[in-house]
Amino acid sequence: MYQKAIIPTMYFIGVTTSKSSIIKVFPAWAEYLGLGTCEIKGIDLLLHDNPQKYRDAIEFIKNDPLSLGALVTTHKIDLLKACKDQFDMLDEYAGLMGEISSISKKEGKLVGHAKDPITSGLSLEAFIPQNYWKKTRAEVLILGAGGSAIAISWYLMKQEHGENRPSKIIVVNRSAPRLEEMKNIHFKLDTAGLDRQYILAPSLDNINGIINSLKPGSLVINATGMGKDTPGSPLSDNTKFPLNGLIWDFNYRGELVFLDQARKQQYDRNLTIEDGWVYFIHGWTQVISEVFHIEIPTSGPKFNELSEIAARQRK
Repeated sequence: MYQKAIIPTMYFIGVTTSKSSIIKVFPAWAEYLGLGTCEIKGIDLLLHDNPQKYRDAIEFIKNDPLSLGALVTTHKIDLLKACKDQFDMLDEYAGLMGEISSISKKEGKLVGHAKDPITSGLSLEAFIPQNYWKKTRAEVLILGAGGSAIAISWYLMKQEHGENRPSKIIVVNRSAPRLEEMKNIHFKLDTAGLDRQYILAPSLDNINGIINSLKPGSLVINATGMGKDTPGSPLSDNTKFPLNGLIWDFNYRGELVFLDQARKQQYDRNLTIEDGWVYFIHGWTQVISEVFHIEIPTSGPKFNELSEIAARQRK
């Protein structure tokens, strides 16, 4: 049973929300942004939880006056499937991607946004060199087919990038339904001329051969949630990363086994390794902007200050 909010409250719908840095970061950000008296509360749900659990959470937020909205992680696709009829408005990305990562209220209406197409692109551009794909013709391997994987694949496929797109995008997932959903979403997009491959790989051993075939300089992304929401890594310990490769784990906390595997090969394979911290910053600032109806830039002095505040709290 949810308790009525007594001060303006933003929620975090996830799996292990109390372990997230946002619990410490949010109060410091709220002070800096001048949000006034407010708080953040976590709502923990199981992976692929009972649809009624999602509906109960959304019904509460929708009808409680001081519950202003929420950021959704892990449950983005399941939540939209279960609760689509409870939203008064969805943005274009929510409909296209089949997910919701941001819940807010506007003029009495409950609004759902999919922010990952924006935040994943901003995070990627923070560490990928300019015109990287055009210069290297490298490939991308995405491990996982959830909401974040759909969003980053969409960003990489965008026609507006012209020749600066990966030569191939490979998506690997351990279950068929999510893989089919991603294929259907990609089918709706204008991705002409871009080579794509979808691989069902229930076993870790199936993935090693895929990684071994990647071109030098290729990007490998852990978008599975393994290492944070569930134990372990989507890769076995004997996996060899691509020479001069880019390694990106969407996670920034937890066991981070995938990152440890990459770091062991960092110098021998000349790897560039990124965790999900910048993704965390962009993801939260974009949603806070929606929930509290304020403008938060994606770069520049104010964004840099928010990043520094978060880094201090993380320590």
